[in-house]
Amino acid sequence: MGESASGSASGSALALARPANLPAPSASLAPSSLGIVPPLAVLGIFFFYPFVLILGQSFFSSHGTLSLAQYAEVLGTGLFRNALFHTITITLSATAGCLALGLSLSIVIAFVPFPGARIVSRMIDTFIALPTFLVALAFTFIYGTAGLLNGAAMSAFSLSLPPIDFLYSQWGVILAEVTVYTPFVMRPLLASFSLIDQAEIEIASSLGARPFRILRQVIVPAALPALMAGGSLCLLLTTNEFGIVLFIGAKGVQTLPLLIYDKAIQEFDYSSACVLAAINIALSLGFYALYRSTLAWLGKRGAGLV
Repeated sequence: MGESASGSASGSALALARPANLPAPSASLAPSSLGIVPPLAVLGIFFFYPFVLILGQSFFSSHGTLSLAQYAEVLGTGLFRNALFHTITITLSATAGCLALGLSLSIVIAFVPFPGARIVSRMIDTFIALPTFLVALAFTFIYGTAGLLNGAAMSAFSLSLPPIDFLYSQWGVILAEVTVYTPFVMRPLLASFSLIDQAEIEIASSLGARPFRILRQVIVPAALPALMAGGSLCLLLTTNEFGIVLFIGAKGVQTLPLLIYDKAIQEFDYSSACVLAAINIALSLGFYALYRSTLAWLGKRGAGLV
């Protein structure tokens, strides 16, 4: 009894002493709540403030009144419809090409042993660091009118005109963007494939599963999150790509970023440029939301089928 009483007394004393020794909740929360102020201030100054200025310039007239006349004027032009069509077509085609090529190359590098696979994997990181216009410039030297292939073909077959002329079209822009942005899909895919247990593939193969079934039921479900990350990044980058389109100089191919540049820099029409910028931002966010929801639906459907 004495021991239990003393134990309970000491326990109650410890319970009473513990809150006095612990820091007050408000004191522990105060530094963390104040710590978010500098990041919010940086975002507000360098991102939200210019964004609000762009939206204000697009929605308000020169007299400071709220008006949608500028949107009606820009949306009614054929130049805008042509730029919107090319932007959507190039974005969807280039992203689909990046996903298909990136998934294929990643599977070969990760699961098909060949000499130099590790070196190729390391080179992907280096290729990501290259500027986009460098690939467009290289394509001009190779596939351009006075490029290496056209020069060799005209010299070999005595041709008066260059036989290869796809570069200065929409398909040339798509090919250049696929070349530039495929590593952005491969990098997360290779990281995801490195986490797959090889025993799963060996067990599935020993049970009689063919390579295509292993690919469909083991590898592709594990690659969906990486495809979502890489594909969404490619979708946003290709929507807002400017350097490749400018350097290739495709005839009749004008995208929204290029049209914004023309309105703001060459024509000094800042109101129309702000309207186009707001539409471009809305298009990027719409593509991103659509892509994420579609891949999430495919992931749930694939998990249900497996």
